[in-house]
Formats: sequence, C-alpha cells, structure tokens
Amino acid sequence: MTLSEEEREKLKKLVKDAIESVLFGTECPPVELTGPLEEKCGAFVTIKNRGSLRGCIGYVRGYQPLYETVRQMAIHAAFSDPRFEPVTKDEWADCDCEISVLTPMKKIKSIDEIEIGVHGLYIEKGTHSGLLLPQVAREQGWDRTQFLEHTCYKAGLPKDAWKSKGVNIYIFSADVF
Repeated sequence: MTLSEEEREKLKKLVKDAIESVLFGTECPPVELTGPLEEKCGAFVTIKNRGSLRGCIGYVRGYQPLYETVRQMAIHAAFSDPRFEPVTKDEWADCDCEISVLTPMKKIKSIDEIEIGVHGLYIEKGTHSGLLLPQVAREQGWDRTQFLEHTCYKAGLPKDAWKSKGVNIYIFSADVF
C-alpha cells in the first residue's frame, strides 16, 4: 500500500490525538477517510522518548481498517505495552511516534531472501512467535544472523531456533513514517 503525504499526516495526527485524548481527557477528533486509510492492513505504532524505546505495539495482519488499527495501537503502545509504565503527561512532550504500515507477510524458503533494512521478520514455532520491524536491524547494526537470533529471542525461543525443523520464517516490508 502506498500512502500519500496527506494520508501519512492524517495518521500521524491521529496517533497524537488518540494518545492525548487519554492523557488529557479530550475528544479524539474524527478522521476524514480516504481509500487507503479504510483498507485492512497490519500496522505498528512505536513511541520513543528522547530516542529510547517507550512502547511499540501493532497487528501483523489487517483485521480492521488502517486508521482504526493505528488509533488503537497508538493507545496500546502508550499505555499498555507490558515492558513499560504508561506514558505520563510530563514526558509526552519529549516523545516521538513512528508508524509502520506493513505489507502482507511472505514465508521464505531461504534466509538469503532477507534484506536488512528492507524486511522485517516474523518467526513462529508452535505457540511461540516473535516479530521485529525492518528498521530494528538497521538501527541496531545487526547482520542477517543477528536479526534472526534476536527475532527468535523475542519469540521466546533459543537464539539458533531459526535453524530448527518446524520453524516458519516470514518476511515483510513496511512503510515507516
């Protein structure tokens, strides 16, 4: 999915408005919808405070319209990420938000298909699964093996589980803004 700059700006404003509606008890204004914002699409919202991760939650697959996914994930990233305390009014001014709109996942046959900085990873084995967005490997300076290992770790699997039988590895891209 390709979003226009205007659609991106609407989603960025939606994230800010959704979080501030909870922080300050205000109404979240309605969004003018256009075609792509109404399509079912996976998306993540990432919150950083002065460059440090503060929350990141999303849906891998599209269960509802993109604008609704972004609104809900913004609130969850700010207030329900189990790794962090909820964002406070005092720190909000120092926070930046990033939206990642995902392409559908593709199961790979060879790890050679993984392009660092282009693809995100989703690894699953049994009831364990973990996902890392495309920008994470680039930001951390990881190579392909390290990216696989960290995704396994996020899934609660041993770091070399990606080599095991019964492990499914998927790649996807993201429009990040």
